[in-house]
Amino acid sequence: MLQAEQRTLVPDDYYQLLDVTEPQVSPDGGAVAYVVTTNDRTADAAKSAVWQVNWDGTDARAMTQGEDASQPRFSPDGRYLAFLSSRPPDATLQVWLLDRHGGEARQLTHGSGEVSSFAWSPDGKRVLLVVGTSNAGAGHPPKPVVVDGYHFKNDQDGYLTTESHKHLRVIDVASGVATDLTTDSQFNDDHAVWAPDGKTIAYVSNHGADGERSGIEEIYLIEPAAGAVPRKLASVHGPNSQQLAFSPDGRFLQVLQGLEPKYYAYMADRLAIITVANGQVQSLTDDLDQQASSPAFSDDGSSIDFIVEDHGATYVARRVLATGKTERLGPAGLTPLKIAAAGGHTAILGTRDDLPPEVFALEAGSPRQLTTHNRALMAGLTLGAVEDIRFKSRDGTEIQGQIVKPPSYAAGRRYPTVLWIHGGPNGQDQHELIPEGYSPSLERQLLAAQGYVVIAVNYRGSTGRGRKFQQAIFADWGHKEVEDLLAAADYAVAKGVADPARLGIGGWSYGGLLTDYTIASDARFKAAISGAGSGDQIGVYGVDEYALQYNAELGPPWKSEALYVRLSYPFFHADRIHTPTLFLGGDKDFNVPIAGGEQMYLALRTLGVPAELVVYPGEFHVFTRPSFLKDRAERYAAWYAKYLKD
Repeated sequence: MLQAEQRTLVPDDYYQLLDVTEPQVSPDGGAVAYVVTTNDRTADAAKSAVWQVNWDGTDARAMTQGEDASQPRFSPDGRYLAFLSSRPPDATLQVWLLDRHGGEARQLTHGSGEVSSFAWSPDGKRVLLVVGTSNAGAGHPPKPVVVDGYHFKNDQDGYLTTESHKHLRVIDVASGVATDLTTDSQFNDDHAVWAPDGKTIAYVSNHGADGERSGIEEIYLIEPAAGAVPRKLASVHGPNSQQLAFSPDGRFLQVLQGLEPKYYAYMADRLAIITVANGQVQSLTDDLDQQASSPAFSDDGSSIDFIVEDHGATYVARRVLATGKTERLGPAGLTPLKIAAAGGHTAILGTRDDLPPEVFALEAGSPRQLTTHNRALMAGLTLGAVEDIRFKSRDGTEIQGQIVKPPSYAAGRRYPTVLWIHGGPNGQDQHELIPEGYSPSLERQLLAAQGYVVIAVNYRGSTGRGRKFQQAIFADWGHKEVEDLLAAADYAVAKGVADPARLGIGGWSYGGLLTDYTIASDARFKAAISGAGSGDQIGVYGVDEYALQYNAELGPPWKSEALYVRLSYPFFHADRIHTPTLFLGGDKDFNVPIAGGEQMYLALRTLGVPAELVVYPGEFHVFTRPSFLKDRAERYAAWYAKYLKD
């Protein structure tokens, strides 16, 4: 058999890569549903479909056709597959039902409002809905947006008002009759789940007098009937991303919990259970001191599987409730991203340096691949080798990261080298290849394909190293992280890999901020790319979505003026910057607004430093338009080529 002709990764491959997400195991364990997203070149849009594969890996097929589908959920008897879709494309997200025995999908929900999530009742007769603002009225003359909340904006969601709060609704599958459960516009109700007996629903809200400032999530219970009064069960510090689930016997409620608001940016979510009878909260993973995510109860409720981030690696762990012991399950050589379990089977979404996410069966700690959506593309690509590295920062702190070498790498030669910085700061660079709009791993491979050595650094503030490591940069941005980044450059030069005369730096989000901080601290870099970053932290106060973090960690500017000025040194000392810098961002980004890049761009242009600003219309913090993903990657390559190539 002739071997496929090999080539390197190129920006146009954004149109070829398929993004696999959202695995869900059927109740009998016989199949896994999941979502496949493609970048449509003609429509210049991302399109998603629900797929299904048998547990033995056979009969992988698309279950939906159309513009979009997400959140596949099996009915308790396994006959139906429900999902969210907006059909036609300008409609609101609603729940659709697909009979797995055959036939076309039918729309289940039609009411006002947009469904953001849903869950089947245990008997399969009702569906619980989390419903938000309706898009009805689009095309009519716009109305003023009246804001009176503390947290008043979110990326993608836009400005937040009481009208945009989410509420709970239950719909009868047979009749289509819907019943509103929570209606108070003061409160935002989300993350709703059924108890196993179907008599109770748990959800997250906050009825406290100062709820938006507290960083607290309150857990409520309510009966699924009109006029039911919610009962507060417990309170936890809000995590990065909440995931509630009842134990199979209904005695416990699984939750994730974060830390107090001042550590908002440095939270490593911890796994906990709440005793439903008395509201007692029991933390389960404090002894790990690591980020926990994607928890899933075992079928008998004796244990919870979850994902742990650890020193640039990721693995599945199991917490046995009776003994309090945590077991490491694996899988070796694979980075798990998501766990789904039912019917005695556990599926994971897994990735590697050379494999975009696919669905795997996890059996006795070993992965068995069920889907192969990117097999043909990856078989024809030669990627850069990825190696773990460890080195000491200026103060002796050990720092971990990865180095990505060009596919044609030859030992003994020095290469132009780029530090490509992950965002966050929480999160970590790990062994993965994620084909979506904000993926440092894919961008590193694209740069390596252009002939660069690329370095990923899990600087202080990253997850995977415990709370002390994360909180080392508390109210001290752009200090220890910069020392860690510079130490990475020193390491690569000392190893004979990096050419000290051809060093570049760049990143997105907090990676963009750290780019600004670093080039204002050190002149060694010959080219920089600052995506969705900022150098003037006073100037973005109230402009981005991080009101809770600013006020809790730094204090308001009028009380902490000197601190804000110090943290804004890239802007107030822009005259120290001599590195040609490319600034980029989306004009709808409320996470790190384009204003942060515009300010730095004007500062460098005023100083005569080569700079360019690229604004992508209609894009939020994470880009979704395929042509813009390709364009951005091409601009990265062109900018570095201009200043780093011989």
